[in-house]
Amino acid sequence: MALAATASRNGFDRFGLDSSILRGVSAAGFVEPRPIQVETIPAALAGRDVLGLAQTGTGKTAAFALPMLQCLSRDRRRGPRALVLAPTRELATQIDAEIRSLARFTKVRVVTIYGGVSAHGQIKALRKNPEIVVGCPGRILDLMGRGVLRLDRIETVVLDEADHMFDMGFLPDLRRILKALPPKRQNLLFSATMPKEIRSLADGLLRSPQVVELAHSSPAETIDHALVSVREDRKRDLLHNILNEDTCESAIVFTRTKHRARRLAQQLGRAGHRAVGLQGNMSQGQRDRAMQGFRKRQYDVLVATDIAARGIDVQGISHVINFDAPNTPDAYTHRIGRTGRAELSGRALTFVTRDDVGWLRATERKLGNRIARHTVKGFEAEPIDSGNGGTASGRNGDSASGRNGGSANSRNGGSGSGRNRRHGGNGQHRPNDSSRARRSRARGRRRASSSGQQQGQGQRQGQGQRQGQGQ
Repeated sequence: MALAATASRNGFDRFGLDSSILRGVSAAGFVEPRPIQVETIPAALAGRDVLGLAQTGTGKTAAFALPMLQCLSRDRRRGPRALVLAPTRELATQIDAEIRSLARFTKVRVVTIYGGVSAHGQIKALRKNPEIVVGCPGRILDLMGRGVLRLDRIETVVLDEADHMFDMGFLPDLRRILKALPPKRQNLLFSATMPKEIRSLADGLLRSPQVVELAHSSPAETIDHALVSVREDRKRDLLHNILNEDTCESAIVFTRTKHRARRLAQQLGRAGHRAVGLQGNMSQGQRDRAMQGFRKRQYDVLVATDIAARGIDVQGISHVINFDAPNTPDAYTHRIGRTGRAELSGRALTFVTRDDVGWLRATERKLGNRIARHTVKGFEAEPIDSGNGGTASGRNGDSASGRNGGSANSRNGGSGSGRNRRHGGNGQHRPNDSSRARRSRARGRRRASSSGQQQGQGQRQGQGQRQGQGQ
């Protein structure tokens, strides 16, 4: 009786899912389906192909996982019967975790395969014939070549973050994998953006698909994003200023190169911030420890390259800071999509210099509107004209983080430099200021003490390098 009452109150009951799956849905904290789920789940349950275009963090994993679990639970047969392709190890791991969470009260088994680690454990798991395989293209082809992964029983294939797989050069690998699948199957393709190459792949892959397009080219409305014009030699001082604000509870900082990410993380650590780097030269164990520490709030700042942009799904990230502007307009959408997830609000700031004019012009053209410009007191720089009707430092004197004309990271109209102002500073960070470091560590300890709180639905969701990913 209690179970039936729980199921009846859950918005996912509308889909007619088995009670064992609904128990997993409720246990995962899902109450009402998200728009991408409402639009795609019925079609997937009916066996139709699906093309889902939506921003990161909108619930795409459950959109394909729930129909998959429903089919596999009702008709038990030897696996693998479903294949989920992901571009990065982090994303594959997160997809696996969410499917396991939803399937916890079923008998469906899941295995994840990716490169960077020994294949021995993965081969052992595959020999148990799990129903679902989640993996990266490189390792999947490797195990296919060894004869330990057979795809002739696959009934459903999912391509998640398809545009990112193209960015990483996986398109030839994808075609080889798809060619090895049975011709009669269900195809589900999900992506945040749709470049012409992926459109061509979709046209050849999908048969009369249900197409759901939810404003895929624009950032989510929950993200308050803006540009800050700053000289290159003042970026680090500006970053310290923002991270020291009380409203900045946790942040992902994106840099352009691996070396820059590693060095910046070290510099932030020496300045009193609990920071960790995440970049492609790290071993899988190092990457796992970094992500685990960030999720558990052992670190407040994660400094990453685009390689991690699509593989990070951490609830409650208050800020995304593009220390270096992204290389493409699509990368901008994916980067800032690490905040404002699961309908929570978030803040994204992009530091721009005169070298970023071309990117700015292309991004505003792709988004179809002008990105807000803000300034931070003490960090004013020469305005940058994108040629799209605005300049990067703002015409109305807006500051770096106030929706109401406030200051860097103050939404209530505070001053331009926050904590630096109270210390009489000029907006520059003083790394040897021991009192500031102590306050930073104290804030960290307070946040660490609350790390055991539930982190929400875990809906998941950059330009990464292929090297070291899914090999």
